[in-house]
Amino acid sequence: MMKRLRGRNLKHPGCLIGVTAGLIIGIIAAGIMAAVFNIAMDIDVWAWFGTMIVLGALGWIIGDRLSSRFPALEEERAEDSASEIPPS
Repeated sequence: MMKRLRGRNLKHPGCLIGVTAGLIIGIIAAGIMAAVFNIAMDIDVWAWFGTMIVLGALGWIIGDRLSSRFPALEEERAEDSASEIPPS
């Protein structure tokens, strides 16, 4: 599996995972805030939205930092450059 990550930019998958986690965690937190603490709905929505944005940005940053740890293999670079040359 780690070979599939080599040479890839992990910003977008990290952001996707962060936004998905933010949606799940944010909606649970908003539900608890509304049901248990009787907080207004507009504050619940802003808390849910903020959780989603913060975790999405965090996933983007973590994905960017992880991308440098998996450089492309020499074999893949040679195959990529060979595939760009059109046949004559």
